[in-house]
Amino acid sequence: MNAVFMFPPEVHLLDITGPAHVFYEAACYGAPVTLTFSSIFKDEKAGRSSCMLAFAALVPFDELKLRSGDLVFVPGLDGSLLMNEEFLKKSNPFQQWLTHQHQQGVIICSVCTGAFLLAAAGLLNGKACTTHWKYAERFNQRYPKVKLQINRLFVEEERIYTSAGVSSGIDLALHLVEKLWGGYFAAQIAKEIVIYFRRTTDDPQLSVFTQYRNHLEHRIHKVQDKLAHTLDQKFNLEQLAEEIGMSSRNLTRLFKQTTGITIGEYLAGLRSARALQLIKEGQKMQAVALQCGLKSTNQLRTLLTGSKEQSINVINLT
Repeated sequence: MNAVFMFPPEVHLLDITGPAHVFYEAACYGAPVTLTFSSIFKDEKAGRSSCMLAFAALVPFDELKLRSGDLVFVPGLDGSLLMNEEFLKKSNPFQQWLTHQHQQGVIICSVCTGAFLLAAAGLLNGKACTTHWKYAERFNQRYPKVKLQINRLFVEEERIYTSAGVSSGIDLALHLVEKLWGGYFAAQIAKEIVIYFRRTTDDPQLSVFTQYRNHLEHRIHKVQDKLAHTLDQKFNLEQLAEEIGMSSRNLTRLFKQTTGITIGEYLAGLRSARALQLIKEGQKMQAVALQCGLKSTNQLRTLLTGSKEQSINVINLT
């Protein structure tokens, strides 16, 4: 099979090289896959990424000969092009080609803002998809016929896969490797590229480990770092406040003012997210509870049951 990685102008480098490396490693492990890098304009055989790294020996899209079951990845590109009518008009032949390939059984994938090109081609009308959270509002305004899924890592519908961006493109590539060649093979590839926690379609783009950090209060950042790295230890508010040179009362007030939630709510969110990750990795409930700073599996069940972020049925996790 052929895995084609398109090269739009000002491409986001990790959007294209991340998934490509997954399939490169798959080929090294014996998977029957050939990698091809292609431009989205006729007669164009070179291009430059958004970080100025140049690519050569690209194959123009109209010279590709694909078969049913082949893959085409459309990575993200510079945001200034997403609403550029001249660019969209110039890329219209590629959009039509993309639609034709999908009709012929080719699997179409996008990473990050690559979903804009799929939507421009009409491929996503009436279908569910996702894109980078930062561009969600812009996407909804331009493509109201598409069922945009907010805060999803990747979405699959009718042989079209869309992913949120950068690292989620790697998650999507590993997901496809698993579908094509099995879970054991995908695990080998994940280990080869040093990814020990694989994310799925059910995981959010923004976890509690990255949320509530969009502020400039360095003392609260220090507290958040401390909590995230000491989940297995007993929580001590007074000691935490002393480390940043304030009273526990002032810390409590400043934390809520800065993040919008209490320290207790933030800590519970960290523990819940960490617990779900460990459970997905196959660890026992007692071990999970200890690593999350909880005394018993009952406390863990209570935590997960009460978490607004999770949707897993903890009763069955025995």
